[in-house]
Amino acid sequence: MRQAVLNLEASQIREVANAGLGRTDVLPFWFGESDEVTPEGVRAAGIASLQGGETFYSHNLGLPELREAVAAYTRRLHGALGVDRLAITSGGVSALMVAMQALIDPGDRVVAVTPVWPNLTAQPRILGADLHRVSLVPDATGAWRLDLDALLAALTPATRLLVVNSPNNPTGWTLTRAEQAAILAHCRRNGTWILADEVYERLYYRGDTGSGAASSFLDLAEPDDRLVVVQSFSKAFLMTGWRLGYLVMPPTMTPQVGKLLEFNTSCAPVFVQRAALVALEQTEAITPRVVAHLRAGRDTLAELLRSVPGVHASPAPGGMYAFLRLDGHADSLALAKHLVVEAGLGLAPGSAFAPEAEGWLRWCFASKDLARLEQGVARLVSWLAGRAG
Repeated sequence: MRQAVLNLEASQIREVANAGLGRTDVLPFWFGESDEVTPEGVRAAGIASLQGGETFYSHNLGLPELREAVAAYTRRLHGALGVDRLAITSGGVSALMVAMQALIDPGDRVVAVTPVWPNLTAQPRILGADLHRVSLVPDATGAWRLDLDALLAALTPATRLLVVNSPNNPTGWTLTRAEQAAILAHCRRNGTWILADEVYERLYYRGDTGSGAASSFLDLAEPDDRLVVVQSFSKAFLMTGWRLGYLVMPPTMTPQVGKLLEFNTSCAPVFVQRAALVALEQTEAITPRVVAHLRAGRDTLAELLRSVPGVHASPAPGGMYAFLRLDGHADSLALAKHLVVEAGLGLAPGSAFAPEAEGWLRWCFASKDLARLEQGVARLVSWLAGRAG
């Protein structure tokens, strides 16, 4: 096998989850998904499609009607966008990989802002890229911030691609409009591509953009800019298991991506695309409710953690995670395993997201039942007290 594949590390999040398999007493907050099922109308659309016999291939780039609906949805959030800039993919993960396949040659310099979901740094390595990290920096409150000067210095003329996820998984850090403008201008001068993972854009709690979404590079970019934005139906529409995403890109790139999709997944399943059409039709009934539940979870967990001595965390401006550090616990993987086995509490280790996040833990607060979050913090407090004793 290729050495790049042999060198890949298995998911530490899965490693922790495996330690809790078969245990019904564990509260699982390790994965990035809500505990709510997909809304009934969306599920019904998928079922109706299957019952109607829509079990055949579709266009590589997706159903025309879905691409039109995605274009209209994106225009409402971020302004003018043509359907010729869109490709439907089998999940956001596939969208990321296809974009990187389109842009990266072996040996290309790729810069990633970290900590970040491990797929975004693993995929460039799989393709043989020369990966460089620019780390966010935590302050005394537990909030993570970007050193913009450090990032711009790392984006040399030799840099082929910048990979950035905002709102960020796991930290919740979110780019400001000014930061996006500076990054875009710098990348234009250098000819560097930007791959922006914006799948959490609707999960934004500051509400100062006027669109119900976090600031996007699409708000600033021209259609022919070297910008590719990755989106997903997973988070804002409660469709994680359906595996549907999409790419926004320069129009000249779209047919080339269509070729790559043929050689990756051929096309997204039709019944999943039919479900997504209904999700888009019901956006205003689904997404604000999802965000309200997430905000309640975020605020509840932040308040509870604030009262725990030795815990450092700051309410995230975006995303669905609290990122926290416990005094005296430097090995996050070992800590996460201890919490599963000894406290029945399932959190993700910070080391899964970057070496610089060692000692931190990610807690997904996407729980409609706030009592589960309260119970989780109670278990953490009890475990810490037992350790102290």
